[in-house]
Amino acid sequence: MRELLIRGGNVVFADRVERADVAIAEGRFIEISPDISGAAREEIDATGLHIFPGVIDPHVHFNEPGRAEWEGFSTGSSALAAGGGTLFFDMPLNSSPPVLDGAAFDAKLAAAKGKSFTDLALWGGLTPGSLDQMEELAERGVVGFKAFMCDSGIEDFPRADDLTLYHGMLNAKRLGLPVAVHAENQEITATRTAQARERGLTTWRHYLWSRPSVAEVEATQRAIIFAAETGCRLHIVHVSNSRCSELVRLATAHLSADVTCETCPHYLTLADVDLERLGALAKCAPPLRSDADMDKLWQDLANDRFAFVASDHSPAPAAMKSGDDALAVWGGIAGIQSTLSILLSRRSSLKLPLIAKLTSTNAAKRFGVAQKGAIEIGFDADVALVDVNACFELQREDLLDRHKLSPYVGRTFHGVVRRTILRGQTIFADGKIIGPPHGKFLRPTR
Repeated sequence: MRELLIRGGNVVFADRVERADVAIAEGRFIEISPDISGAAREEIDATGLHIFPGVIDPHVHFNEPGRAEWEGFSTGSSALAAGGGTLFFDMPLNSSPPVLDGAAFDAKLAAAKGKSFTDLALWGGLTPGSLDQMEELAERGVVGFKAFMCDSGIEDFPRADDLTLYHGMLNAKRLGLPVAVHAENQEITATRTAQARERGLTTWRHYLWSRPSVAEVEATQRAIIFAAETGCRLHIVHVSNSRCSELVRLATAHLSADVTCETCPHYLTLADVDLERLGALAKCAPPLRSDADMDKLWQDLANDRFAFVASDHSPAPAAMKSGDDALAVWGGIAGIQSTLSILLSRRSSLKLPLIAKLTSTNAAKRFGVAQKGAIEIGFDADVALVDVNACFELQREDLLDRHKLSPYVGRTFHGVVRRTILRGQTIFADGKIIGPPHGKFLRPTR
């Protein structure tokens, strides 16, 4: 018996858009056809809506256990679902303890149990003290290993020096898992930050000066060299400028390196002048760049230079996002709910199939999450029903994350998510979370 039949929607595949009915049973797609006869236990009229694969966000910071007052699995996954999302990958560093060994992994998975409204996967950490624990993390099912090439801001998650990163990549290659890096040069960022502080230069303009593009470009190149040497799969997170995406393209073409990169909605929507206007709401690392950099990133997206767009949702309480010292205020942008709408607002340059790949399909493929990220027979029935023509002004009360401190509030976007469905069950509709949490932990294919 069909559990669900979605009728009359425009299905967004990775290479085309087709009007079709979609039938679902036992949580999976069983038929996709222009006119499916017969009935189902539940039917949804999707006339006028587009059916996207559920958004996959491979870069979020939900902070449980230990820092749930920043964000938690319940509120974070609720916001993801409201943005059409059905799966997230949680980063290892903001929880306490960070996910650097098997015990910490077990604690994080236990904290997520019964709280997540979407499916989830977990990153493990790569630090100088965790090299010997990488195998036990792989056995537990981490999706990969995250390393910082500069200070992370979290004391118990130290940066990976070059030797640690090199050895970590050798381990990751052996374990069949990727390494993701925050690529900024430690000497440049730390020295410039110290120089600014010594001179009492602590405005937003000085924060931008402390983390120039060259710090990101140099670290990206260094990580690529290590990946090419070790054969490790490498992913560069939150790329803020086109020079880094070009390095990734060249490495793939000429070094036969297995390297990808992501950018984030804030680098596509906000520029350095917005940081000075919005303050801490728009502080991130690497920092926001120029309008020209933003335009080049949109061009790179259209030209397939990025594997996907990830939110890097990294919230904190309001008390940590205030103050006059721009160097000291906590950095991290809360935007998990807005990724799909931000991309849909540029449909003139990004076609809908490409948006589906950037928000879902490519991440599932890159990280080996089976039966996710596409509307195909046998895949998990994860979809977002979206009115791509509807406009809305984002209001703070629309947000479902813990602190509702989005820099996008007050902006007008296209693309209203009418319903989000996880494995055939509605988890978000009409602006509200539906039903109890039933998200599952997913292991990657190694």
